[in-house]
Amino acid sequence: MRARELGKHGVVTGDRVRLVGDTSGRTDTLARIVVIEPRATTLRRTADDTDPTERVVVANAEQLVVVTAITDPEPHVGFLDRCLVAAFSGGLTPLLCLTKADLGSPDELLARYAGLEVEAIAVSRDTDLDELQPRLDGRISVFVGQSGVGKSTLVNRLVPDAYRATGGVSKVGKGRHTSSSAVLLDLPGGGMVIDTPGIRSFGLADTDPADVLAAFDDLAAVARDCPPLCAHTAEDPDCALDDWAAEGPPARGERLASFRRLVAAVTQTPNW
Repeated sequence: MRARELGKHGVVTGDRVRLVGDTSGRTDTLARIVVIEPRATTLRRTADDTDPTERVVVANAEQLVVVTAITDPEPHVGFLDRCLVAAFSGGLTPLLCLTKADLGSPDELLARYAGLEVEAIAVSRDTDLDELQPRLDGRISVFVGQSGVGKSTLVNRLVPDAYRATGGVSKVGKGRHTSSSAVLLDLPGGGMVIDTPGIRSFGLADTDPADVLAAFDDLAAVARDCPPLCAHTAEDPDCALDDWAAEGPPARGERLASFRRLVAAVTQTPNW
């Protein structure tokens, strides 16, 4: 039952709520949600870039673990860019987790995102998770990825009694949907993970370049000198970010290029 105080706002995985009634959790008892506490962070998406309805997928997570396979299926960098935009605009810390490292090299993907200073780790079925585990302990992390990248397999390794359904990759190189709902699970060593269903598109209809820029303190400070209505792309005349990159070390240019790829994910590239 939904109390009047909730209005039209639905409860999502990760929400902190207030209850009335019998909160013991015993069989045949009844409690009712009456208040959703303010959300510290939100992971949002739309069905596609034309969908006017933005949906909150997960609330109050601290870290977005973007899971992608190095191969089988091939990584879609447009999808990864969009996940990073959603993390930055929603207040989550992104972490790239590259699976199936036994089938290929992660170097190309790691180089692509080096300018964003986003942490990335590579794992495979044959390696332990000693590098990933410390980044999850004591935190609430949400796992997002396309179908077939090994996301639920990874969750099952982290939480042995999770029993999340897993599936392979089809003959045309696309993952098969296996999970149908987001589930929050306790990690044995402390912290929580939220496993979400595999998705094939990540719409950002309500996100604009300003949302991306807000996540980059150094670039945002420089962008104050940009002319009005500057979108901070390479085509924008007199964008202050160009001079900032040209006058500094090569790392500045790499960071600006990475930032502009994320802006392009919002403004130019097709929906993934």
